[in-house]
Amino acid sequence: MKNKLLIIGASGHGKVVADIARKMDRWQTIAFLDDNDDVKLPMGIAIIGKSNEAIEHINDCDIFVGIGKNATRKQIHEHLEAKGATIPTLIHPNSVIGEQVEIASGTVIMAGVVINCCTRIGKGCIINTSASVDHDNVIEDFVHISPGAHLAGTVKVGQGTWLGIGSVVSNNVNLTSECKVGAGAVVVCDINETGTYVGIPARRV
Repeated sequence: MKNKLLIIGASGHGKVVADIARKMDRWQTIAFLDDNDDVKLPMGIAIIGKSNEAIEHINDCDIFVGIGKNATRKQIHEHLEAKGATIPTLIHPNSVIGEQVEIASGTVIMAGVVINCCTRIGKGCIINTSASVDHDNVIEDFVHISPGAHLAGTVKVGQGTWLGIGSVVSNNVNLTSECKVGAGAVVVCDINETGTYVGIPARRV
């Protein structure tokens, strides 16, 4: 663990990531990389370069990918990982993490999140504000669980899947990789085919 944190992405998601990093009080210095020249000093934090310059800081900084889009986050994270970057896990102090929970590198756990015991969360995930993930879940890499989404016990979510705000997944349900569950949708049975699912109960559209 280094005493400097570099966050790739200074837009809305990146700013929330920076706020969590500040509250963790583990890094003396936090800075951004961002490709948008119109963004200036978000949250009073300096933008010190472009996203493709991250490797130049690999020996001096922990590096975190603060980008909301799953595919982009995956691409950058895996490139950094291959180059040997130190990629931390960020956990808001006002979240609740149960016993025997595993959380991999590059994942952010936001304020108000509850993760119950014996759950495994992969790398590069976003567990967003006030979401809940119950016992014995498996959340694979680069999943985004949006604010207020709720997963019951023994749920499996495949890599790269996105669960919309306020969505619900019933217990003992498996979701395939790379699918999207719309806002407020309720998933009551397995999703085996990639696609977009909406409604109560959730159906493919």
